[in-house]
Amino acid sequence: MERIPFTPEGLERLKAKLNHMETVERIENIKAIEEARAHGDLRENAEYHAAKERQALIEAKIRELRDIIGRAEIIDSTLEESDIAVFGKKITLYDISMGKKVIYRLVGPYESDPENGKISINSPLGRSLIGKGVGDEISVRTPSGVQEFEILEIC
Repeated sequence: MERIPFTPEGLERLKAKLNHMETVERIENIKAIEEARAHGDLRENAEYHAAKERQALIEAKIRELRDIIGRAEIIDSTLEESDIAVFGKKITLYDISMGKKVIYRLVGPYESDPENGKISINSPLGRSLIGKGVGDEISVRTPSGVQEFEILEIC
């Protein structure tokens, strides 16, 4: 069984999502099924069929989240001093081609959110950063072409 790396905060967010699905979305959908059932003939009841489909999707997502949480491995890099890029660290980069600073935190695949500064260690940039230090320059092949970065800070 493959372990899935998580930051402590990332795992807590995933657990909260699972809890919300189990205690809110599942309950709301059960009520929707009951309401639709009260409308009569189930064979021609579109609301009932839609609610049953939603129920299947909710249950599948709950099973998926439980599996992910069961395989989660918390890695807390804030406890260790490191001057190299490792999981959980925040890295300030200078994007040479764009001429600007960018800040990313290296996280697991289920926490990745590039628009909010979180990139997966499995992404092209994430893989290129692992093990590098301040002052290192990296080139990353992305779908939009090769991008070059210099590592300015690791914290």
